[in-house]
Amino acid sequence: MSSWAPTLALHEPALGVGSLWQRIEAQGLQTVAVMGMSKNTGKTVCLNHLLEQVHAAGKAVGITSIGRDGEDRDEVFAIPKPPVRVTPGCLVATARDTLLRSKARTKQIGSTGVHSPMGEILIVKAMEAGDMEVAGASLSHDQHKVIGLLRQCGAAHVLLDGALGRSHHASPALADGVILATGAAIGGGMGDVLRKTRERLAILGISAVPNQLATLVQPVFTQGGVGVWQRDGQCLFHEPIATLNAAPPLLALQAQMQDTQGMSVVAVSGAVGKLLWRAIQTLLAHHPGLTLVVADGTRLFIDAADLHAFERAGGHLYAMRGIRLLGITLNPFSPFGGSFEARAFLDQARSALAPHLVTDVLLEEEGS
Repeated sequence: MSSWAPTLALHEPALGVGSLWQRIEAQGLQTVAVMGMSKNTGKTVCLNHLLEQVHAAGKAVGITSIGRDGEDRDEVFAIPKPPVRVTPGCLVATARDTLLRSKARTKQIGSTGVHSPMGEILIVKAMEAGDMEVAGASLSHDQHKVIGLLRQCGAAHVLLDGALGRSHHASPALADGVILATGAAIGGGMGDVLRKTRERLAILGISAVPNQLATLVQPVFTQGGVGVWQRDGQCLFHEPIATLNAAPPLLALQAQMQDTQGMSVVAVSGAVGKLLWRAIQTLLAHHPGLTLVVADGTRLFIDAADLHAFERAGGHLYAMRGIRLLGITLNPFSPFGGSFEARAFLDQARSALAPHLVTDVLLEEEGS
């Protein structure tokens, strides 16, 4: 089997446009996920900005969430949160119980058959501007269904709300493009926030797998689980096991192998946490040049230092699907203290995170 040399780069469109909405429109993207580095990084503010931009452009927009957003207070920290402010005509896929707290008049136009702890996910149309709580489907296949129904109901663009901790919603399998929200709430000084953001970008930006290798590992991503191949392309192992439980079988397989077999490729369809990552590192130590293929960068729950150490040791890492990063939005405010001056934060972020599009949507709205 030939070897594949990796390059790390987020797939950001090389466009000379100055706003997130302009990028979405110029690329004709139908589904965009706004993904927060942590709570209170400005994800909801960005969503509200995009809702206004799409509405002003005369386009029909839909919105849903992988979890829950728009509630009055953060359920973890009990601090006030900005609400999701829908525009007239906006289509919203949300759990039935959230409609009892809606401050916008809505009309139900569809049901999804997808159920959540807060009731069935319904599709409603906002008859006026107003604040809403949005709680959507939590499983990827349900999200696919909900997004499809929003489009059938007339949404030209669908916005997905979420966070890195539940980041499978931002997978390229669901979203055509991703916006990353970062900000002072991550903690530390401005330099610390920008460093942590760069490190996350490195993980999200792992390169898409070459075609030949994609064909080899496709069964794992079609059927689920974990697969292992040796150097001649023969499949040694493919089981539809949860990746949470994958480390022991992989280490057992290594213990049974002869050096002449040469493990070459490991493919993992689900999340890669610390335990599985340590097992992969052990395999790399026994099989130089080992290639790991994951679904996409959102499935890697490791540190940038882990990624760099893997590459320095000769390992190769690919994503079955690359992520298209549209840009990065900033929130200079932290409810925990340590807020930044907005313009200084924007200027430093644009320098530190180049060549990505970096914006503060509130400054953009103010025209500064």
